[in-house]
Amino acid sequence: MFMWILIVIAVVVVWAIFTYNGLITLKNRTDEAWSDIDVQLKRRYDLIPNLVETVKGYAAHESGTFEKVVQARNAAMNAQGVENKAAAENALSQTLKSIFALSEAYPELKANQNFLQLQKDLTDTEDKIQASRRFYNGNVRDFNTKLQVFPTNMIGNMLGFKKYAFFEIAEAEKAAPQVKF
Repeated sequence: MFMWILIVIAVVVVWAIFTYNGLITLKNRTDEAWSDIDVQLKRRYDLIPNLVETVKGYAAHESGTFEKVVQARNAAMNAQGVENKAAAENALSQTLKSIFALSEAYPELKANQNFLQLQKDLTDTEDKIQASRRFYNGNVRDFNTKLQVFPTNMIGNMLGFKKYAFFEIAEAEKAAPQVKF
């Protein structure tokens, strides 16, 4: 009888260890995925001043647009937490669109090699940010699912694990763009 009690206790302890280690593994993967997003966002932040300076040379009287881009960049760089960071990044994406819209009004800007290269680099970075977001959100999904299912939720709650928030795009970006001819 005493032997069976020891076996049950040993099984529970081993299960708790495996559960804890699984949660830690998923937490670390999610933290790593967030770090990947930060790397791509840093690359984006570094490209923006060069883009603004290039466009300023052609559209100097558009200072309001440049100020909005710089303010959005600063807000994004200083945002803390997933929700605030996502909101700031969405706002920055919207202001960057206004810079590219200026190129339509200034054909000589559209032909500038520096502008074209910066636009290409920024597009590449945006694609990498999107991929990093998907990777992060996949890890968040896996971690949150593991944390919420029974019986893992008991260990997770006892040890203070918290759900991660998804890095979501703004509602305005979810709408399909309207194409007019």
